[in-house]
Amino acid sequence: MVSSSHIAEIDDGLESLRLVDHHCHSVFVGRSDREAFEAVITESHAELPGGSHFDSQLGFAVRRWCAPALGLQAHDAAGTYIDRRGSFEPDTLNRLLLSSSGVGRYLVDTGFPSEEVLSLAEMATVGEASCDEIVRLEQVADDTIGTGVRAGEFAEAFTAELGMRLARGAVGTKSIAAYRFGLDFDPERPDTEEVRRAVDRWLAEIETTGQVRVHDPTLLAFLVWAGIDARVPLQVHVGLGDRDLDLLRCNPLHLTGFIRLTEATGTPVMLLHCYPYHREAGYLAQIFPHVFFDVGLGVNLVGAQSRQLVAESLELAPFAKQLYSSDGWGAPELHFLGARLWRNAMSAVLGCYVGQGDWTVDEALRVAEMIGARNAERLYGSA
Repeated sequence: MVSSSHIAEIDDGLESLRLVDHHCHSVFVGRSDREAFEAVITESHAELPGGSHFDSQLGFAVRRWCAPALGLQAHDAAGTYIDRRGSFEPDTLNRLLLSSSGVGRYLVDTGFPSEEVLSLAEMATVGEASCDEIVRLEQVADDTIGTGVRAGEFAEAFTAELGMRLARGAVGTKSIAAYRFGLDFDPERPDTEEVRRAVDRWLAEIETTGQVRVHDPTLLAFLVWAGIDARVPLQVHVGLGDRDLDLLRCNPLHLTGFIRLTEATGTPVMLLHCYPYHREAGYLAQIFPHVFFDVGLGVNLVGAQSRQLVAESLELAPFAKQLYSSDGWGAPELHFLGARLWRNAMSAVLGCYVGQGDWTVDEALRVAEMIGARNAERLYGSA
């Protein structure tokens, strides 16, 4: 059995670890009423008929862990929680939850260009942490086509725009091909003529619909290859998300051909979220040297079950291939909870390993540091 001193040592080590949240989004600048807050704590687009999204693992986790951070009792009622968070000025609420998360660096996907959320500089200030940008490839494509380029000019214009954003300090790129098409796109790099024809089709579609949203699989393949060519970590959404995606087509095993083709480049491919395909992601991370993964978002959504999720994520892949993320978005509770639940889960799982005599305390803390911060520092560079 693990001794109380060993438990305390593991807990203390995890609490003192300044995490690197390698994938998240910014937080709202304004107030959120109950309806808006409930919309953020679910991947659904809809209200829950006859119920509340607080009646979920994530909702219970908010009441258990975020309530005390706001001066309430753990498990206070949802209405009490909403009233309490509404009593804070948004800037104060953001500062309180972000700064107490123990995160020292946020890598922020800026693919939601919105005046409703804090800028990177503002988030760094209120969170008392550094913030770096992750460039969303599909957003760059949508912005580029909006400049009025012709089909034959698109590839060069896109590459130039992406290069400028990386030159301004972005430390990685991200693809949401899973949302726009699925991960079962043709993994081969499309040639110049294929890209031109695909852009022609896209321009015709924009002319007809008035909507700018890249979803052609040829163009999505062009974008992820551009991410590979950028020689910074390429994040790829995998697994669960809202109902815009087809979960069957978000299994990372669909990326096996692309991963094989890109192995020689050495560009890190970061599989994000992954649940319920976290075991498949762990397999890919074990087999291919440039593949890495996390279980962000899933940890928050499964709440008290996050211990099981984290334990399963530690089954197969080398620990140098795993990272921490929250995928926090909008409500600062999600950034706070991501860190809190991950620490709790890691403490429970690692404590079990030590208690069984399989690991030492020093080994447990070293692995926690690797996953919580050091791997991200190695791959994205130090802050």
